[in-house]
Amino acid sequence: MNRFILLACLTLIFSGNSKSQGVVSTANTFIATLDEGQKVKALYPFDTDERYNFHFFPKDNRKGISMNELNTLQKEAALSLIKTCVSEQAAKKISEVMELEAVLKVIEKRKDEDHYRDPGKYYLTVFGIPGDKTIWGWRLEGHHISFNFSVNEKKLVSGTPGFLGSNPAIVPEGPQKGKQVLQEETEMGFALLKTLSGASLQKALMDPVAPGEILTFNNRKAIIDHPSGILYSEMTSGQQQQFLALINLYVHRFTKLFADEMLKDIQQAGLVNLRFSWAGFTEPVIGKPHYYRIQGPTIIIEYDNTQNNANHIHTVVRDLKHDFGGDVLLEHYRAAH
Repeated sequence: MNRFILLACLTLIFSGNSKSQGVVSTANTFIATLDEGQKVKALYPFDTDERYNFHFFPKDNRKGISMNELNTLQKEAALSLIKTCVSEQAAKKISEVMELEAVLKVIEKRKDEDHYRDPGKYYLTVFGIPGDKTIWGWRLEGHHISFNFSVNEKKLVSGTPGFLGSNPAIVPEGPQKGKQVLQEETEMGFALLKTLSGASLQKALMDPVAPGEILTFNNRKAIIDHPSGILYSEMTSGQQQQFLALINLYVHRFTKLFADEMLKDIQQAGLVNLRFSWAGFTEPVIGKPHYYRIQGPTIIIEYDNTQNNANHIHTVVRDLKHDFGGDVLLEHYRAAH
């Protein structure tokens, strides 16, 4: 399919509304559209190591069925499944991240037959059997997108690791010049930093040099051994409001009901235990690498803009209790089988 036709289809389908259907129904609708060969690619057991194999770099050996291999009806079913698990805002960003592949292809002066950058190289994989009484999951993954969902008895219990990236962070040229897919994540991070001064700022600044990548990377377990930064309890009430708004921005990449459950876990673990930390440059300028992190007992959120002359963003949400569904869900699955 011509890439411009594909992008038009993605934009049209993502702009629709499929929230009226449940995740089990939309998953089974998608599976029903696949032929037997496609099912071999797309369907895996829940109890498999592949479920923990996530990556956000461009690569050619991902598991699952790609958008390029789906017809229009199958794409509609796949994107309906996506929209049952993420917010409208996140669905828009997912579509825009996919579209950036075409922008990168032009920027990098790649030939038409070169498919290293390809908005159709995003893969769906279903783990287990979707049902009202079953434990199962599914994954959406490609360059700069990785969402890993787990479901128990029709209820979404995990959506992490949840990764979104943007290269370029700000499109430098062409018809989409100036476009910023992750503009809110950038501006709200800097806005919170700018409220800090004196001793508060020094607590937040953990390193003058930003790390070259998110620290949790694609590790099975999200671990940062030595939390640093300014505590929620050390902020003014205005700073606390901005801090919580930044957390809400990331958590509400998911559907409201699930996001509310995540926020409840964060609150029950104690807002006073949340930290905000910053590394690198403190001015929002291309070419000035910067990084920030939110960390608490149940969550790690990372933002990194260091690559490609600091015009390339990686962001991730890691739920420390429920990444990949969590150990308890896996134990329940194994006990039932």
